[in-house]
Amino acid sequence: MKALVCPSWRSWNELELRDIPPPPLREGAVRLKVEAAGVSFASQLVVAGKYQRKPPLPFTPGTEAVGTVLEGPLPAGTRVFAVLDWGAMAEEAVVDAIHCIPIPEGVPDPLAGVAMPISYPTAASALIWRGTVQPGDWVLVHGAAGGVGLAGVEVAKALGCQVVARAGAAKHAMLHERGADLVLDSALPFRDAVREATEGVHCVLDVLGGDTFDDSLRCLRDGGTLVTVGYAAGGIPTVAANILLLKNIGVAGLNWGTYVGWSPGDNRRLHAPRARALWDRLCGWWAEGKLRPEIHARFPLEQFREAMDEVASRRSAGRVVITPNG
Repeated sequence: MKALVCPSWRSWNELELRDIPPPPLREGAVRLKVEAAGVSFASQLVVAGKYQRKPPLPFTPGTEAVGTVLEGPLPAGTRVFAVLDWGAMAEEAVVDAIHCIPIPEGVPDPLAGVAMPISYPTAASALIWRGTVQPGDWVLVHGAAGGVGLAGVEVAKALGCQVVARAGAAKHAMLHERGADLVLDSALPFRDAVREATEGVHCVLDVLGGDTFDDSLRCLRDGGTLVTVGYAAGGIPTVAANILLLKNIGVAGLNWGTYVGWSPGDNRRLHAPRARALWDRLCGWWAEGKLRPEIHARFPLEQFREAMDEVASRRSAGRVVITPNG
């Protein structure tokens, strides 16, 4: 089969396209014909050996997939989305059955389900499990046009929340259309505008870190929580504990990888019931049209470099995918 291969830690553009044997089927797993594999900034870190979790070399990158079951404990022909340890950027992949979720009937674009293994549950678990948001709460979402940020806007609206979304000016119309109640330009200061509009938010979904962190804390109302899920802005912030005390607020972290076996100890089976219950809830919202995952651009396996260039351009308002089987 055709696959991208990372034989040693290297830049994305130095990956190799090879013909390799299909991966062997293991107990409790299914074999997928891969229809779409997600491309993200994190993909570059993994192949460079700079991600917190390092696959054994050589390996095929790709942790998000939509595909059709070929064999295993699920019925052949079932179309699923799946989260993998690695291996999605190939014509076939082997995935734990507990991490294969059937795609609801009637959704507009099943391949857009590539956003469901990681982006949407990251946002949902951050808001529901850590932020404990309730209908009517105000939620501030940074990086709202990115994969997790846009999912956060949609999930918050599905939960009945009011949303302040921050993104570049070119994405404002799209965010209004997705339901954001207030959209702010990410190039401008935000603290005063947020406080004036909301009198303080109940939850901040922070995918950026960096310089936004301190002002985000000051946007929280009494009892509010900032949930940190990433550091796309580059800087890992620190918090002065006295502000938590004085404002009666909290900071919580959310690492979705813990729930799918990516953390030390690999507790994927322990967490599988909770993870699958969340995926089921997301699929229900997707089927109802409350969530609208979209594909921005599709590239064949041979154009893996162009696919990453599209991600790096920040032009996308949906997911960029590689389609190994055309």
